[in-house]
Amino acid sequence: MVYGGPYLMSNGDCVSTELTYLAWSAFLCIVLWLPYVLERVQSQGLGTVLTYPENPPAPAAWAQRAQRAHLNMVENLPAFAALVIIAHLTDANAAGGAALFFWARVVHAVVHIMGLPYIRTLAFAASWVGMLIIFFSVL
Repeated sequence: MVYGGPYLMSNGDCVSTELTYLAWSAFLCIVLWLPYVLERVQSQGLGTVLTYPENPPAPAAWAQRAQRAHLNMVENLPAFAALVIIAHLTDANAAGGAALFFWARVVHAVVHIMGLPYIRTLAFAASWVGMLIIFFSVL
């Protein structure tokens, strides 16, 4: 994806950069549960995962981090979405903040799952700055 300008959809309509990054951020949130669940299926078997065992074994450390990365995205996506929608409705230029948020969240997810603590924190802070940029663009 190239940064900047609206994107032309197949029906001829244009989607703003901000809304495009919102869509990609939603997609990231949608797929971030996959590593955790796939690890459970691989380690316990599909039959066990589909039931409610009383004392399931703890997932691998990386899978626990994957779940926390997903939960963190779930916590941050509503605020990002609200800001992007407000920016879109008010014609505020929020493309830079939206791009920063999305790419920082991609980095955050990857390094969180890998267990790289300082980079994870920097990526989270960058995504937060992206939201602040959007917030101040609509004021």
